[in-house]
Amino acid sequence: MKASLGPRRLGLVLVALSASFARSGVPDPRHIANGRLIPGEAYCDQPYLAKTADGAWLCVMTTASGVEGSSTQHVIALRSTDRGQTWSAPVRLEPAGGPENSYAVLLPTPGGRIYCFYNFNAENLREVRTETGGVFQRVDSLGDYVFRYTDDGGRTWSDRRFTVPVREFACDRENVYGGRVRFFWNVGRPLVAGNTAWLTLHKVGAMGAGFFAQSEGAILRSDNILTEPQADRIRFETLPDGDLGLRAPPGGGRIAEEQSLTRLSDGSLFCVYRSVDGHPVCSYSRDEGHHWSTPEYLAYGPDKRRFRHPRAANFVWRCANGRFLYWFHNHGGRGYEDRNPAWLSAGREVMASDGLRLAWTEPEIALYDDDPFVRISYPDLLEEAGRFFVTETQKHVGRVHELDPGLIAGMFAQHTNGVVAAAGLLVEARAPAASVPLPRLPVFIERDAGRPDFGQRDNRAGITIEAWFRLASLTAGQTLLSNRAPDGRGFALTTVAGGTLEFRFSDGRTAGSWQSDPGLLEAGRQHHVAVILDGGPKLVLLVVDGRLGDGGTSRQFGWGRFSPNLRGLDGSAALRIAPDLEGEVRLARVYGRALRTSEAVGNWRAGIGAVPTGHPVRNP
Repeated sequence: MKASLGPRRLGLVLVALSASFARSGVPDPRHIANGRLIPGEAYCDQPYLAKTADGAWLCVMTTASGVEGSSTQHVIALRSTDRGQTWSAPVRLEPAGGPENSYAVLLPTPGGRIYCFYNFNAENLREVRTETGGVFQRVDSLGDYVFRYTDDGGRTWSDRRFTVPVREFACDRENVYGGRVRFFWNVGRPLVAGNTAWLTLHKVGAMGAGFFAQSEGAILRSDNILTEPQADRIRFETLPDGDLGLRAPPGGGRIAEEQSLTRLSDGSLFCVYRSVDGHPVCSYSRDEGHHWSTPEYLAYGPDKRRFRHPRAANFVWRCANGRFLYWFHNHGGRGYEDRNPAWLSAGREVMASDGLRLAWTEPEIALYDDDPFVRISYPDLLEEAGRFFVTETQKHVGRVHELDPGLIAGMFAQHTNGVVAAAGLLVEARAPAASVPLPRLPVFIERDAGRPDFGQRDNRAGITIEAWFRLASLTAGQTLLSNRAPDGRGFALTTVAGGTLEFRFSDGRTAGSWQSDPGLLEAGRQHHVAVILDGGPKLVLLVVDGRLGDGGTSRQFGWGRFSPNLRGLDGSAALRIAPDLEGEVRLARVYGRALRTSEAVGNWRAGIGAVPTGHPVRNP
């Protein structure tokens, strides 16, 4: 299936996106308010999708009338025949009144049957002991791993609940119950390849600090579930071989959970999962999951820098075109917080010394909410007719979103794109220009005369400042580009200590600044920087030499937030180029929009190894 869309299909997609904006009033497809609601109760988690034999979407979701972990927690199934615009009445997979049943995943088979796997508190325990002698009353991550199935697209489900046999690991025997009670849950989508299916299971060896105090991954492999009509004859094998599951890398923490599986074209399995080490973890299996490579922190490619990610779901999906999409949160936190925005990176297979591995693009913002405390997580991905839909939850509502096709296409092409972005270009100037006229820049927020209170209208506008430059020295205080007015309005891109760039900006009322990751600049070397102010999520991003800042080893975040009260960056009517620089700015551009990361990388790649030719100086 091709990643690109034809003109007619793309037009229909854009019409649909425009309709969602009309509902929410937010002109940005990445804002979660533009998603279509999946109805649940007060708590909603893991809204996961599958296509049915009759072409409908089937969604299973964990919901409850209370909060997460409440005694009313249960699994429901819903159908949609219009791509998530409307949903059927929910069907409970278990009778009302408990015990707790939670964290469901779907496994569709070629014959049309769909299995739903979930946790079931079979003994109806009301509390569990922690490793430190305390107790938790939350009992939704223990008991039996079970399934039911549907043969009519989710309208009805098997009367019988079937239990999956799971082999004991050392972490089970060594828990406070000696293995009599087992703790586990699952969020990972089942993987189907050929006649085999794999499911992930996140075993918990100890309850305590952080709720789950020790965890590791298990894989359940079935060689006949896709073809066996008798559910009680389905075989399951618990992997990996031995007594230990997929854990954190040597020297890492005790947490290794929420494993997500995919398959490479040579048959290898790839698994990614979360830790509390500030990085996601990955491992490869070359023998169907029996043995796995030593766990390592996920990197952008062989010999590349590590991804940064907190204790949150991070999932990988193989797409119809043979490429991959990876969902994560792009910062080095170690706890459950800061899951907003959600980011995507596109993966491709590359050959390494040990076989095929995955290499990844610089990431893009996929979804966000205006409230940075809102946590967006537990997604699923569904492809249909070349379009990409993703679900998510903030633990309160489930939604389905259609991803911007340009965002996806840009990521898939990012590793080869070397074309300078043209849309929104306001100014392009080459050396020896020292000053060029600068037109009015986009207005981020303004008064809305159509409101009865004449309040604010957020235009979700953006701006990108770009430069190719060479520094003779790394002395702090050198200015690359500036439109600062005498009263401080406008922006300035300057050097600061540590081989770092700083972008300062003000509208005369509200000011802000952000720095690139330290140590990236070298004296005498040609560099490229794109400073992006994205007025959708209100983020400032710096892409230096084709690399989006992620904080590295110096700070949790490589991207920053700017005030939602910032009105714009208009200062003086001229862009001053290298007014006091020890070196030169050989090319400067100003865009009246926020470039995507992929576009900034493309601008960098267009000039690698040579001075970009550009165009004559533009004075719009």
